[in-house]
Amino acid sequence: MSTQTRPIAPAPSPWPKVAGVVALLTVIVSVLLTAFAWPSVRSSVHDVPIAVAGPATATGPVTAALQQRLPGGFDITPVADTAAAERLIRDREVYGAVDVSGAVPQVLTASAASATIAQTLQGVATALGQARSATPGPAVAVRDIVALPADDPRGAGLGAAALPLVMGALITAVLLTGLLRGAGRRVAGALAFSVTGGLAMAAILQFWFGSIGGAYLANAGAVALTVAAISTTLLGLEALLGYPGFGLGAALMMLVGNPFAGSATAPEMLPGWGGALGQLLPPGAGGQLLRCTAFFDGAGSGHAVTVLLSWLALGVSLCLVSGLRTGRAATGGDAGAGRAATGGDAGAGRAATGGDAGAGRAATGGDAGAGRAATGGDAGAGRAATGGDAGAGRAATARPAGAGQAPA
Repeated sequence: MSTQTRPIAPAPSPWPKVAGVVALLTVIVSVLLTAFAWPSVRSSVHDVPIAVAGPATATGPVTAALQQRLPGGFDITPVADTAAAERLIRDREVYGAVDVSGAVPQVLTASAASATIAQTLQGVATALGQARSATPGPAVAVRDIVALPADDPRGAGLGAAALPLVMGALITAVLLTGLLRGAGRRVAGALAFSVTGGLAMAAILQFWFGSIGGAYLANAGAVALTVAAISTTLLGLEALLGYPGFGLGAALMMLVGNPFAGSATAPEMLPGWGGALGQLLPPGAGGQLLRCTAFFDGAGSGHAVTVLLSWLALGVSLCLVSGLRTGRAATGGDAGAGRAATGGDAGAGRAATGGDAGAGRAATGGDAGAGRAATGGDAGAGRAATGGDAGAGRAATARPAGAGQAPA
């Protein structure tokens, strides 16, 4: 009767390892919370570019009042009139303006540029109105020069699109790395998906949610360029450094680029250097580019396009360098195998030639020895035969003589 051996269950993990895993998870969740919550918690108005329109005698007191109300909050550009202020807003050089050039003071906003800053400027208008309440005159009006769509007046869709855009690019890089071989094919797949994904995401935001306006193809191009910049960068880092490179790129885009993009508020609202850093990474540059194409006819998009194209070129270059390096390694391996095979064939040929030569020499020696043996044998046989014949002749000669002597 056969006995079956039960498999031995692996021993449980030691408790120090359990403690190490728990500590690692604690660090990870702490980093995630800090990365995503800290920029929002510490956001404030600082160095926000606005304009003040009107004569110097009128703009001076307004500028002083703004600086007193929010010290360091605004970067003020004085302009002559309302038209100049509106032009700066539409060109995305300022977020709004305080216009005291006419008889009725007004505050110009652009909620499409940033709903948060537009609300801040509305608070400025309220303060100015309270200051004027002591003197007779009309109240301060607020006019939204570039407004958000009526279907999404708070801009929630545009702000929420930042994370899915980055996640889509990350998933693209993961799938292309796992399913396709060859740097060229992966890059081609990333670029092709960038086009189709850009068309799909822009259609959802514009025609379904109603969160953006403008030209559909321009919006799709902005999304496509952002996805291409992120996905090709991740592919390039993975091709050059392996999975550690992919992890580095994913952490850069998710934990730095996305929280500091300023898509929900504005880069100037982020703490410290966060806003400037975010605009140098694809998530932040992509969000600003989409605002430019959706609401400002592409005005002010030069910086964002330059950043995205730079990251795209970097990612493609890394993929090409990795592909060339892999090709050279494969060529070197084939050449080494060819040299080894050639050396083996040559050695085998030399061994066979030596063997044939030795066999020939052995055969020749054997034939020569056999010839010498045969010659010696023939010579001995001849000598033996000659000796025998001579002995027989002498015996025959002796017998007749003996026979003749007997009768006598």
